Amino acid sequence: MLRQIRYFQSVVRNNSFSEAAEECHISQSAISQQIKVLENELGFPLLERNSRKFVLTPAGEHFYKKSLVLIADYEQMCSEAAKIARGDEAVLKIGYLRSHNSPEVHQTLEEFSAKYPRVDLQLLYGNHEDLFQLLRTGGADLVLNDQRRAFSDEYVNLILTVNKMYIELAARNPVAELPSVTVGELKNIPCILVASKKQQTTEREFYHTVIGIQSEILYAENLEEARMMVISGRGFLPVEGSGPAMTLGTAIRRVPLYRGEEQISRNYCLFWKKDNSGYYVEEFADILKSKFE
Repeated sequence: MLRQIRYFQSVVRNNSFSEAAEECHISQSAISQQIKVLENELGFPLLERNSRKFVLTPAGEHFYKKSLVLIADYEQMCSEAAKIARGDEAVLKIGYLRSHNSPEVHQTLEEFSAKYPRVDLQLLYGNHEDLFQLLRTGGADLVLNDQRRAFSDEYVNLILTVNKMYIELAARNPVAELPSVTVGELKNIPCILVASKKQQTTEREFYHTVIGIQSEILYAENLEEARMMVISGRGFLPVEGSGPAMTLGTAIRRVPLYRGEEQISRNYCLFWKKDNSGYYVEEFADILKSKFE
């Protein structure tokens, strides 16, 4: 029945028995016969035939949609079983900041997956300290993170880019009209941080002592929640990027964040242990580095 379902899907996808037959490398009469065998086995018609044309019956339309999921699940199951049988399953675990959104990372994941489809990429989300812990304990092979401590000789510390800091706040806030803003000028506006409950203390201390934020701290579980809080006027969200000030839709404005006369900047890095510099690790690093270049 599996082969017959594939034939049926090909007929529907091509909207043609002749093109489906060519795609499946069998004769048109043979593929037509196989569809009839499938209908007989199911006990109901899938297609309404009219001369050389056909339309799906309501049951056929339902069966077609469900069969796509069925075949996809089947192929995934076979792929996973084959990896286990060969013993060649490879997994690359990548730590990624919960509050970050990088098109370069998305492009790298897409290119790497196309080049190495048998490598299972696992994204592990967390805050800065979560990711450092994953890297230190071997829970992640690679970690994309901002530099918050001195580089260690135990790791490869690849600086991908230097990110300038901005704040995002509601466009209706008068501060949004400024060409730039200092941390001191934000002391009366709450600061919104993306942090899990266990990381709230660490994040608060970092933004108070290192960045110099003096205002009240509010927390969000993820970036989407944080931006909803910004839109509602509850505070500002510190973010990083490499581009100039920009407008995010009509509700949020992004303004450069300064300390004194200079815009605050942070190194955005890729970290991995030197004793874990396997082929896939270095290949992923090379692709990612090329995206930032």
